[in-house]
Amino acid sequence: MNLELVFSATGILAMLGWLTLLASPFIPDWSDKISGLIIPVILSLSYVVLIVFYPSSGEGGFGSLAEVVKLFSHPNAVMAGWIHYLAFDLLIGAWICRTARRENITFWLTAPCLPLTFLFGPAGFLAFSAVRLWGKKN
Repeated sequence: MNLELVFSATGILAMLGWLTLLASPFIPDWSDKISGLIIPVILSLSYVVLIVFYPSSGEGGFGSLAEVVKLFSHPNAVMAGWIHYLAFDLLIGAWICRTARRENITFWLTAPCLPLTFLFGPAGFLAFSAVRLWGKKN
């Protein structure tokens, strides 16, 4: 399997999802379907295919930091981890957009949380949590 091709394809797919989220104020239903369901399903399917049919060497594990380091020293495991991040960060981004619409939070406060979520996952979630908290007080 050409992991560089998988890396490029999944990255482009995820980027399309993020661009759709940025357009979500104009196409909310499509954004929910594309970024909150279709692309994450495709990424998840890619992840499952990779771990089932192209497993890493079996070295390493999740019992200690040293085992995790050993596990992620294998390209297939790194690729699976990368797809995992792409899928879950996009799901959180879609959740942020849906939640902001439902709670009437302006997109201009939500938008900066999206690149934070894309680049730094939990930091974007934390930023949106602060926006929600601030929005409820005002």
